[in-house]
Amino acid sequence: MKFTLTAILPVIAALLFAAGCSSTAASLDPAKDDKMNCAELNNAVGDTATDISRTAISRGKVANTSVPSWLLGGERVKRVVANRDTARIEKLQQQQQTIIAARNKRCPSAQ
Repeated sequence: MKFTLTAILPVIAALLFAAGCSSTAASLDPAKDDKMNCAELNNAVGDTATDISRTAISRGKVANTSVPSWLLGGERVKRVVANRDTARIEKLQQQQQTIIAARNKRCPSAQ
């Protein structure tokens, strides 16, 4: 059995597509934190937590994907996608900490 580049590319594309379908929510601008009320800040914390969970689930699925040994570069693609998801999780966690700090500063019941 001989594998060609045209046979391998669709598999790589499918792997990237499946791994790249994490949350598409827009980033929260820290300048907007000052204009949000307590309920909106609470919702933003929840939305960010949801995005973190979705991305972590996606990263786990990618990390547990079995890549055939004949698929050249498949493990590398898997690692790149997992690292991208890890970076996204770290960014979301920073956003969440910013929102929590703003909420703690303005909402006495949040502490």
